[in-house]
Amino acid sequence: MIIELLKGEIEQRNRKAQERRLKQAGFPVIKTIESFDTEFQRSITKKQINRLLEMDWIDNIYNLIFLGPPGVGKTHLAIALGYKAVEMGYKVSFTTMDRLMYHLKTQDISRKSKSKINRIYSSDLVIIDEIGYLPISHEEANMFFQLISNLHEQTSIIITSNKGFEEWSELLQDVALTTAILDRLTYRCEIFNMTGKSYRLENRKSLFND
Repeated sequence: MIIELLKGEIEQRNRKAQERRLKQAGFPVIKTIESFDTEFQRSITKKQINRLLEMDWIDNIYNLIFLGPPGVGKTHLAIALGYKAVEMGYKVSFTTMDRLMYHLKTQDISRKSKSKINRIYSSDLVIIDEIGYLPISHEEANMFFQLISNLHEQTSIIITSNKGFEEWSELLQDVALTTAILDRLTYRCEIFNMTGKSYRLENRKSLFND
């Protein structure tokens, strides 16, 4: 009887801890690996996905970078892997590049921004989505470099971008800075170049669908 009560209490604590980690991760939506269409997106194989699901790359502080045009599944995969990591007990932080820049610039005057940055630095996995969708200033590029430098060999990072590496120097407005950032990100890293048509456009919803 006592053992069953203890088991129930432990399960409840674990469930609440997972719910707390999920809330703090800040995912905009929940995406799962099971809902990722590997038949539509063939740039990454089921074998590779299953290998990533083992999550030892987080323990070994490897980074993942998903490159490709909009709609090919970059964000879906990033969130799905982050969600799985939360289930397995890892602390995860999700942010878009735009929101990251906002939090970095306002952390000294905003308690919410400071809390987000502190959460990023205490995470096992940081997901930075949509690098390259919006222009950033030279000041913001320097802030991004400082963040990546501080996370380097301390925290695993997932990056998604619609820009190839050859376009990053234009995005960040500094060749030397871009080289330094990529040097840190790709030191221990798996890079996936995702191609194909937009899943959203191919499967768009319409009011007039039968």
